[in-house]
Amino acid sequence: GAREVAIEFRSFSKTAGFTGTRCAYTVVPKELTVNMADGQKQALNPMWNRRQCTKFNGVPYIIQRAAEAVYSEAGHRQTREAIAYYKENARIIREGLTAIGLTVFGGVDAPYIWLKVPAGMTSWEFFDLLLGKVHIVSTPGAGFGPCGEGYLRLTSFGSRENTLRAIERIKTLQF
Repeated sequence: GAREVAIEFRSFSKTAGFTGTRCAYTVVPKELTVNMADGQKQALNPMWNRRQCTKFNGVPYIIQRAAEAVYSEAGHRQTREAIAYYKENARIIREGLTAIGLTVFGGVDAPYIWLKVPAGMTSWEFFDLLLGKVHIVSTPGAGFGPCGEGYLRLTSFGSRENTLRAIERIKTLQF
């Protein structure tokens, strides 16, 4: 029954390390319909196709070829190695922040680590503190909407050396 109710989205951004370069696809089954205001059913596939063809010029060919390479044997191996590398960075960040008493979420099966900012600070204030005092760029939770306020997001997409250095710098701060 999935063909009648499900849309599939696939992005290469994280798994294949395409951060900053976008390549993705969407599968909208021809059987999928939506209920219109007049009570009629409308096939979603042609609507999606029109939207994409009108608003999007496509992914550059060289990026498409890079995405294709992800499916090769070497691509599978390199992807697994990259994921393992960034998961280890995430572990280092998560454990380093936890060791100094910060409340941390994520970083287990995702490249992002969320932390609760110290009491009495907004996410932007903590962002400013990290940037100004220890030269670490992060993402204030407020940028994700009202529920993100009070949190900060860090990423494991960096070198091991910079990850270790960042945690050591954060440990110098007094909360």
